[in-house]
Amino acid sequence: MEIKIKYFTDKIEKLCYIDGKSDWIDLRAAEDIELKAGEFKLIPLGIAMQLPKGYEAHIVPRSSTFKNFGIIQTNSMGVVDETYCGDNDQWFMPAYALRDAKISTNDRICQFRIVEHQPVISFSEQEILGNKDRGGHGSTGTK
Repeated sequence: MEIKIKYFTDKIEKLCYIDGKSDWIDLRAAEDIELKAGEFKLIPLGIAMQLPKGYEAHIVPRSSTFKNFGIIQTNSMGVVDETYCGDNDQWFMPAYALRDAKISTNDRICQFRIVEHQPVISFSEQEILGNKDRGGHGSTGTK
């Protein structure tokens, strides 16, 4: 699959898909950012893309983002659909600083993957599902 990409700066490394390593692709800060604890900022990621019809990008922090920078992504996971594809539709990471943070241009701060849209679904209400109970709340397995 080929995806058209526009870079807003030449100060970040070009995106690279590493086959066999991970299907998540790192995104980088496109400028130097300083945040004080409690501040919010949309961090520019320096790219815009034209995703294929029927696909969207899921953007999440890297596992080391909080440890390295003290920021969290305010929406937990960002979704960019294929309609956000204009020449000025730069991707951003909405960040909240839990401690003073300094992020340098080209630092890897989040990651994304391309996902097909969910198929059309309908719900069928049932009194009994007929499956074994796992117990607990969600996937924790404990009450």
